[in-house]
Amino acid sequence: MTDIQDALRLERDDRGVATVTMARAAVHNAFDDGLIARLTDTFARLGADPSVRIVVLAADGKSFSAGADLTWMKRMAGYSRDENLADAKALATMLETLDRCPKPTIALVQGAAYGGGVGLVAACDIAIGTAGATFALSEVKLGIIPAVISPYVLNAIGPRAARRYMLTGERFDAEEAHRIGLLHDVVGSEELTGAGELMIRALLQAGPAAQTAAKDLIRAVSFRAPDAVMDETAGRIADIRASAEGQEGLGAFLEKRKPSWTGGE
Repeated sequence: MTDIQDALRLERDDRGVATVTMARAAVHNAFDDGLIARLTDTFARLGADPSVRIVVLAADGKSFSAGADLTWMKRMAGYSRDENLADAKALATMLETLDRCPKPTIALVQGAAYGGGVGLVAACDIAIGTAGATFALSEVKLGIIPAVISPYVLNAIGPRAARRYMLTGERFDAEEAHRIGLLHDVVGSEELTGAGELMIRALLQAGPAAQTAAKDLIRAVSFRAPDAVMDETAGRIADIRASAEGQEGLGAFLEKRKPSWTGGE
């Protein structure tokens, strides 16, 4: 198990931006049960903290995350089915906590993102990668499958692309990741932090409660027929229009001023 105090770094700024940095550069930010537990706890705490507006997931070193730590994999090889089940559920809980974080989440990806690292990218709302980033769903090469990360990966890239990359386990580059929907933007290696900052500034212009509601809306209506959600969506917009934030946003627009949550910027 990693030293969880050293495996993760958390920084906040006065805008409410929390940056979670995986700090295991020596092992390409591979994760084990210790890091998974720390990530789960951190994502849960940030999601529940009203002072946090945005969560950024980053990584030290050359790689974003090489997936499972080799030492952890050696231990897993001797696990019983029940132990494997508990281990897999811990990873599933971490990814669900990230995916359901009520705050906007941004992944800043450099270098390798393999296996579970792809799952982390897919579970974030927005993903920006460098041109040199590489990706792989390589589990089948080890005789296993990317089961726990699959819901998030399929939501990002769709079944068709998944059929290729989950079956071959081959590596693909940032441009392909962008083409299939895993990355939203691809930038130069020196531009990653700046691109993340531009996205942060854009997100800070929006109402925080509206962003949380929008994330919940996406989960509620995805892949459902319009007539099946008509009453629900009408109710959701009626509720938020009548909310304090909705009234402030509409009032600011009509009065040609910045809404309060922007700090006048």
